[in-house]
Amino acid sequence: TNFPMFEYDETDRRWVADFTYVATRAGIVYVAFVVDIYSRAIVGWAAATHKRAKLVLDALQMALWRRDHDDHPAGPGLIHHSDAGSQYVSFVFTAHLIEAGIDASIGTVGDALDNALMESTIGLYKTELIKKDGPWRSLADVELATAGYVDWFNHKRLHTAIGGVPPTEYEAAYYAQTQPDPEAGP
Repeated sequence: TNFPMFEYDETDRRWVADFTYVATRAGIVYVAFVVDIYSRAIVGWAAATHKRAKLVLDALQMALWRRDHDDHPAGPGLIHHSDAGSQYVSFVFTAHLIEAGIDASIGTVGDALDNALMESTIGLYKTELIKKDGPWRSLADVELATAGYVDWFNHKRLHTAIGGVPPTEYEAAYYAQTQPDPEAGP
């Protein structure tokens, strides 16, 4: 498999993050995402009825847990890119990045150009799930539907930017090429 060249040509080198809102009958629900730029996989997400720093921190913690759980821990050398929202420049979020050995890259205020991949992913989420399957009743409904959407997005949705395959397939091919098979022997 030939991998297209991005700014980084390997997984877990650059993540991009942002959040959006979903109107429900019970009020606004905010949904935060973390996406691996290389594979386009949604590696972390969180939903809440607030947009405090904890929302984006929960999405980051899910991403770190998921990568660690899959035996591909992220950390030193990883760049986390976001806009300049107060959640992403907060002390608690910045401290967590530093503790994990992750470098922060923050865009300029009012400029979504360097966050375009995340804006695109959120647009797909809104079109393929939120607008299609709404109206939504509550946070619990949005969380359940988002969990199903992320699973579908990562395991079944074909992405033209990565050769017309789902992110998990793209990552599996990457790891097959870059990591020795422990069963193959010397």
